[in-house]
Formats: sequence, C-alpha cells, structure tokens
Amino acid sequence: MDSIFALASSPGRAGVAVVRLSGPDAGPLATALAGPLPPPRQAVLRRLAHYGAEIDHALLIWFAAPHSFTGEDVAEFHIHGGRAIREALFSALAALGARPAEPGEFSRRAVENGKLDLTQAEAIADLVDAETPAQLRQALRQHDGALADLYEGWRAGMIAALGRAEAAIDFSDDGVGGSEFDAARGAAEEIVKQIQEHTDDSGRGESLREGLRLTILGPPNAGKSSLINALARRDVAIVANTPGTTRDVVEARLDLGGYLLQVADTAGVRQTTDTIEAEGMRRALSHAAGGMTLLLLDGSLENPRAGLPADLPEPDMIVCNKSDLGVGREGLSISLKTGAGMAELLKMLQQKVQHKLEGDGAPLLTRPRHRHALNEALAHLRHGLAAPRDQPELLAEDLRLAMRAIGRITGRVDVEELLDFVFRDFCIGK
Repeated sequence: MDSIFALASSPGRAGVAVVRLSGPDAGPLATALAGPLPPPRQAVLRRLAHYGAEIDHALLIWFAAPHSFTGEDVAEFHIHGGRAIREALFSALAALGARPAEPGEFSRRAVENGKLDLTQAEAIADLVDAETPAQLRQALRQHDGALADLYEGWRAGMIAALGRAEAAIDFSDDGVGGSEFDAARGAAEEIVKQIQEHTDDSGRGESLREGLRLTILGPPNAGKSSLINALARRDVAIVANTPGTTRDVVEARLDLGGYLLQVADTAGVRQTTDTIEAEGMRRALSHAAGGMTLLLLDGSLENPRAGLPADLPEPDMIVCNKSDLGVGREGLSISLKTGAGMAELLKMLQQKVQHKLEGDGAPLLTRPRHRHALNEALAHLRHGLAAPRDQPELLAEDLRLAMRAIGRITGRVDVEELLDFVFRDFCIGK
C-alpha cells in the first residue's frame, strides 16, 4: 500500500500548518527528512531538510502502528504555515516516494484497519463541517459510537432471533420447533417496533445536520424580504414597495441559538393570473413542504388573510407586521420598521426550532444512507413476520437480509461497495 500525505490543517497562510504522513514507509520517509524517529506520541523539534536543502524547523510527532488514527505508521509535521514551506515539504515527500492523499483517504484507511466504523467516519466529516453547537453535539455523539451501538444492538438482536429460527428448523420434529419460532418472531417484532420509532422522527437528525428549513410565506408587501434581512442581519433580499418584487426563493443561513436555520424568502402568495408570479408562488409552496413555515401578514389591513390561496399549508407560526401603525392582529405582532417585537419573535422561533429538532436524548438518524438501509431492514423483517409457523426458514432468510441491511450502515458487510460513496465528499487530509 502507498504511503500518503496531506495538509491536515486549514489551507492558506497560518502560524502553524500540520502535514500528516501515513503508510508503510512513513517511518523511513520521516527519518530521511528529520533524522531518527522520536518515541511515539512525543513532540520533538527537528530540522527538516531534503538533500541538504533546508525546509523548516518543525515539530515531529511519531505514531507507530497500530496506535494511530489510520492504524498505520503515521508521522505528523507541525511546520510554519507559509505556502513556500508547505510546498517544499510536499515536494520532498513526493520525491521520496509518497503520494498526495485523496479526499477522505485517511479516514478510509482507518475504517479498513478497524479503527473506526462507517458511522464514526461520517461523524468526522460532520465535525469538520459543524457550524453550530447543536451540530457539534450531534457529531460528537455519533463519533463516540452512540449511533453504531444502537444499530449493532439491533443487529445482535437479529442474530439471536436468527438462532431461534434456525433451531425451529432443526428441531421441528422434536416438539420445540413451534416455541422457538414464536420466540424468534417475538424478538423480530420488538426490533421492528424500535426501528420504526427511530425512523419516525420527521427527519430531525438530517435537519439538525443540514439545517432546518424555515420558509416565510405571506401576501405581497407584508414585509417578507425585510424579515429575512432582519433575521440574517444583512441585505439578503431586495426590499421595495412594488408588489411582487421577489419572484424566486431567496435563502440565508443563520445560527439561531445554536441551531442552523436555512431561512427562505419567497414570492408573495395571492390570487393571480400572472404566469411568472404564479410560478414564484408554486416554488414558494413547494419549498415550504418538509420544513417549518412562518406566515407573515400585513397587520395594517382590515383582513390580513384576504386573497390568500385556500390550499396554503397550516403555518408553524403566524406573525403580523406593521404594529407601528397601531393595529393589533392575530399571532405575534412586530414592526420591521421600528424593531418592536423582534426579540419576542426570535425567542419564540428558537423555542419552536429546539422543540422540533431535539428528541428524547436517543441517537438521531443523520443521513439518507442510514434511512434507506433501515427501511430495507424493516421491509425484510415485516416480510419475515408474515411467514407461516410451519415455515421458519422463510423468517430465517428475511432475518439474514435484514441483518445485512443494518450491517451496511456501520460497515460490517459489503464495505468495499460503500467506501467510495461514503468518502467522496471528505476534505483532503481527513
């Protein structure tokens, strides 16, 4: 296997940069550049040079296999963060026979060498991408194995149920086959119940990881564009007195009390014959599906809901703008002109987001890949539960297929076919 290297810290000018080297030749390569290897996990100051050309004075840390992130021999060079120094070290490592790492290749080797399962490897990518404290907490829990423990617990339960089903087959003529089948069936039913509860989560884990969508709906000139600008604290959308200024979906990402929120300003919704405006309304209603919706109304009107389409979805929040005109209406009243009511709006919005995203403390389903595998396992288990009592081999086969589906989440089976998919979006150096 090749020895690989990459920048493990952020690119660009910095005080310190970390270059990671992993593979069977990591020791000889590090020795060629920095002299004798130090004791494992101890940082030493060394002069880096290649064929007499000095590269830098750097800290060298040596991790001997298998006690390293990848499970291979690993050397880390903590160098000064200038571009010229990095490039000189990269050139020296390449000249000595190492090659630049592919995206996610360090984590991939960690999985292949049994240092991580696939859910933990995915959590590393989530840790790198985390923008809010809530995302960080979820990624840390997954990296610590909470999700893998849950899935492996179900897999272990299926193995036990399969053993009962196999016993029902082997001892069908001894008078115990029926009781063993019933025990296997009961165990499978309990696992189905637990998986169903896990998947019936309204996409909380994915929303927490990717950002919860909040779509602002309302009639033209209610102040939707002003609201998204106020929430984002910058000019995201164009604000004008002309009705129908916003024709497409305009989005902004913001941290709301530790939760990532993707707020969308949409075209005004009202009865119209204008083709372009109608398309903007269609996109607005389509975007609202699957997330939270905030209905913003013009509180200065006698009937703020006048002209709204009959098929408008029931919003999670109703807010009336223009309270500075002295008219009180339904829902929370605010004034985007004076800022009145904005503190209450943010507090209420944060509470609703927290209620929607935070569960009972159990590990959350975080990726579509996991959901697909769990739904496949559920389908096999339900099919197996329909097997007649005198045909336990049917239940046994479906238990095997369900185990295989669950095993694909953590990488216990079919690892090779999953690796390219899992690690394709990783950054270099991870």
